[in-house]
Amino acid sequence: MSSVVRRRAPLRALVLLAPCVLALAACAAPGFPEGGRWVDMTHVYDASTVYWPTSDTFQLEVLSHEVTDKGYFYASNRFCTAEHGGTHLDAPIHFAEGHATVDEIPVDQLIGPAVVVDVSMKCRDAPDYEVTVADLVDFEQRHGRIPRGAIVFLRTGFGRFWPDAERYLGTAERGAAAVAKLHFPGLHPAAARWLVTERRIGAVGLDTASIDFGQSTHYESHVTLFTHDVPAFENVANLDELPPVGASVVALPMKIGGGSGAPLRLVAWLPR
Repeated sequence: MSSVVRRRAPLRALVLLAPCVLALAACAAPGFPEGGRWVDMTHVYDASTVYWPTSDTFQLEVLSHEVTDKGYFYASNRFCTAEHGGTHLDAPIHFAEGHATVDEIPVDQLIGPAVVVDVSMKCRDAPDYEVTVADLVDFEQRHGRIPRGAIVFLRTGFGRFWPDAERYLGTAERGAAAVAKLHFPGLHPAAARWLVTERRIGAVGLDTASIDFGQSTHYESHVTLFTHDVPAFENVANLDELPPVGASVVALPMKIGGGSGAPLRLVAWLPR
């Protein structure tokens, strides 16, 4: 794990988090909808949730859903899921040995200003499109410099296909042989390198199943991001509801000790 993760001072983290915490507290006060609104960027976990072709799908086992013999209603379930399915977080350890697991990612990397780079028109007729450095530079020319620590989202438009696996992934087939048939957009490795070295972002997310495009075989964008301790959010919902700049994001994964990924509850606050 890099010294950036190991040595981040608790006091510094609290200072960085203070404005966000205060803003969220204000939002929770009576009447906060008048000042903005929340956007839920999380797909529900159920039998329709899209998973990688080699992963088991989500399972929910009902243990109790009844009125007990003592007269009160009691519901309890048990669930089983792969780390990397549905709206989820990829931790750096996923493709970078010795780097942060889910529980080791600093909270201040998961809360921050949102930047939404819309490449949906370019992806409409190019399912294998990779977001380039030129796309990011063009975004900055129109909306200003991407701030340090920002959570950068790539809107490919593929979110509109969820949960139709054939349209969302390029194939509805299951098993190892289906991986070669995946077709969806992703982030070009050169653009991933630019984001972590030139802009030093906090995290990156998109509305497809992988940061690397579907036809990737070496997952270079994953490797580039994760060796710089930058986590990724995949299968993000409702990116069409966010403006290019101005929203704030809270991305809290299930805190799995030693996890390479985890289900993620991702929300954004849009001021008026």
